[in-house]
Amino acid sequence: MERFAIRGQICYSENQKTIRTIEHGYVVCEDGKSIGVFETLPEKWSGIPCHDYGDRLIIPGLIDLHVHAPQYPFRGLGMDQELIDWLNTHTFPEEEKYQDPEYAKKAYEIFLDDLLHSATTRACVFGTCHPDATLWLMEQMEVAGLAGYVGKVNMDRNSPEGLCEESAKASAEATENWILAAKNLSNVRPILTPRFIPTCSDELMELLSGLQKQYDLPMQSHLSENLSEIDWVKELQPKASCYGDAYRIHGLFGGDCPTIMAHCVYSGEEEIRMMKEQGVFIAHCPESNANLSSGIAPARKYMELGMQMGLGTDVAAGSSISLFRAMAMAIQCSKLRWRLIDQSLAPLTVEEVFYLATKGGGAFFGKAGSLEEGYEFDAVVIDDRKIRHARPLSVRERLERLIYLDGDARVEAKYIKGKQVI
Repeated sequence: MERFAIRGQICYSENQKTIRTIEHGYVVCEDGKSIGVFETLPEKWSGIPCHDYGDRLIIPGLIDLHVHAPQYPFRGLGMDQELIDWLNTHTFPEEEKYQDPEYAKKAYEIFLDDLLHSATTRACVFGTCHPDATLWLMEQMEVAGLAGYVGKVNMDRNSPEGLCEESAKASAEATENWILAAKNLSNVRPILTPRFIPTCSDELMELLSGLQKQYDLPMQSHLSENLSEIDWVKELQPKASCYGDAYRIHGLFGGDCPTIMAHCVYSGEEEIRMMKEQGVFIAHCPESNANLSSGIAPARKYMELGMQMGLGTDVAAGSSISLFRAMAMAIQCSKLRWRLIDQSLAPLTVEEVFYLATKGGGAFFGKAGSLEEGYEFDAVVIDDRKIRHARPLSVRERLERLIYLDGDARVEAKYIKGKQVI
């Protein structure tokens, strides 16, 4: 058995309300899993290799439940538009470029290098509708040691010519061939990715449902992000009782189909009930929702209802792949919602957003997002010395400053499933 320890200033979530910190503590890894966090290294493991990171912070790897890899080249652009106009003006023209393998490789190399050197260890990633480029992205993620799900996007209607797949059948066949081509990958797995209801016909959704059952795959898409989008879905799917029902009627909304839905800004009571009953994960994307003027999702409400939820950076509607920035934005947006919209929903706390970025999102992967015993050993070592201070700070205070000032910190080492990748 491969066993080692790392030592440093440890902090991780015990639950939504509690961050546990240990000064100069130890985390022990055995065969890719944590076997515990200790104030002193137990005698029985005194001889194992130990990487001593001194005063550096050690946290669980962060989990990004929603990010668009092909949009990374134009992050920070087009923030003066709302969703549909932004898609047509910026997103779709950029994604069309990925039919060129050389462009796709150049762009994805940049994305992967930045992702590798971030605090993110696992991500749920949208590719494009191009299977070859998407497979290459998955293969290179695997080579880098990153973990997660990657989706070949499906689009067979209401899409530009360069992205609209020939037919529902052609889209499904290309998707199945891509699934089979990715079967030998271990850390990076396929996830079904119908872009959203407006770009996917009923026939395509039924074919994807068949693939989901045949290959036992998870699914990711978008839900109730923008008011005009919701109205559009009502026109396209009048039989659905709500936006979420438009996925459910095809068997692609939780239950036996593990599902992530990004945004959920305007989910009504029926949709919320359906999500909770079916165990649908919410990818809360606060920066994206602000940048595209979509609104502020009621994250506090979802947490109080005990719903499954994590954070998403949603690049490029979000401007950064930093989940620390996503944590800060989640707090800031919840304050605005509390002040301006609904004073019954208190703002989120540091404890809660750190939980969402670790154990909350990690639950989609099983036991991920914590340093506790039995969890997969995903850990990040952070050098925050550039964040200067005039008095000694506790580990908890350093974590809080890191959330707001992450640009002044550096990832020194990263472990995923027990393997050091940087």
